[in-house]
Amino acid sequence: MEWLTQSQSGYRRASRYLLAMRLSVVGMQLVTLVVTHTVVPRYFTLSALMLCALYAAFSALSYTWFVRRPPTTAWVVGASLVTDLALIAGWLLLTGGYANPLTSLLLLPIAVGIVLLPLRQGIGLTLIGILAYAVQMRWPSSMAGHHHSGDLAQLHLLGMGVAFALTAVILLLVVGALVRQIREQQTQLSRTREARLRDEQVIALGLSAAGVAHRLGTPLNTVALLIEEMRANRPPHSDREDLDLMEQQINLCCDHLQQLSDAAVQVRSARTERIGADRWMARLMESATLLWPSGTIEWRRPFPTTAIAVDATLDQAILNLVDNALSASPDWVAVSVRETGESAVAIVVEDRGSGSDRLDEAGLGNDVVRSEQGLGVGLLLSNATIQRLGGTLKAISTPRGTTMIIELPHAPHGD
Repeated sequence: MEWLTQSQSGYRRASRYLLAMRLSVVGMQLVTLVVTHTVVPRYFTLSALMLCALYAAFSALSYTWFVRRPPTTAWVVGASLVTDLALIAGWLLLTGGYANPLTSLLLLPIAVGIVLLPLRQGIGLTLIGILAYAVQMRWPSSMAGHHHSGDLAQLHLLGMGVAFALTAVILLLVVGALVRQIREQQTQLSRTREARLRDEQVIALGLSAAGVAHRLGTPLNTVALLIEEMRANRPPHSDREDLDLMEQQINLCCDHLQQLSDAAVQVRSARTERIGADRWMARLMESATLLWPSGTIEWRRPFPTTAIAVDATLDQAILNLVDNALSASPDWVAVSVRETGESAVAIVVEDRGSGSDRLDEAGLGNDVVRSEQGLGVGLLLSNATIQRLGGTLKAISTPRGTTMIIELPHAPHGD
């Protein structure tokens, strides 16, 4: 696998725009030579045609180089643009010098360099372009003294208009595309920074949870031993029932801690399970029944059999959303699954509570929520887990209730 730096990746993407600019210049040069050979054949030179062919070869070679071995520094890109200026200036010297209406072609490498290169190199490239034009004026071609003749003057004016229009179009297509690419990169960087900040927050919560889970193991084992000692003393029947309940709750706590440990191992090893949505929902129904035996949850069947990639953390994320829904609407919660197309399935959790304030404050899973019944990190962790597995979390809140929509991608074959 080939690993590229951000600058290398950017230069590789810019290579096709550079190729488009260079081939456009070569095309304009060839058209000019054809017109010159037809209208004023005495001004046509074979050396100008050969230089045009050399420029075409340079365009193809530089594109191949930038794609296969992208440059690591801006100096290489700057050197290639200086070569553009040199080849264009040389061609202009052979076809009329500063009297050639295509002198505006010297602006194209400068415009591209201003977008791709740092400011200092962009200024240097601009000065080289000005120098190239000054050379045309200092050593004018022998053709320059004849451009005032009737037919040639008209051809010159027409060529200036065509050259201006074509240069403007090339600037729009090439420079505009490069600017859009840079804006997309900036947007992607912003999203990456936001995701990194969220991940750092989630990691901090995970470390805290792991530390608490480790410390809880000792007191839970101590309480379990005390219960065994109390049983050995043959307590009354009423006390035995209380001891049974205490033992049941302690075992439940131990199971939760073990699930937390297993989930951490799965996340560390990036292991996912490929399972049908119907089988996964059956597993969630069983867990929900154990957690909320008296909860009024309506599981809307049938469930699709579409395969999705899940892990233990995703189970907990969905259960957290169900828990939030039960807290807001103890009398009714509905859970359904539907296919949303060829690329995703959607799990829908509905309630009849008023959750708009909670969602607005949380920013839909981007911050910790203030909660009177818990620690307030469930929505944050659920959103982070869903996004880590390539899904999205959406919410629709109305006065009649709140609907949480979790979209998950299909599991690729081989997971």
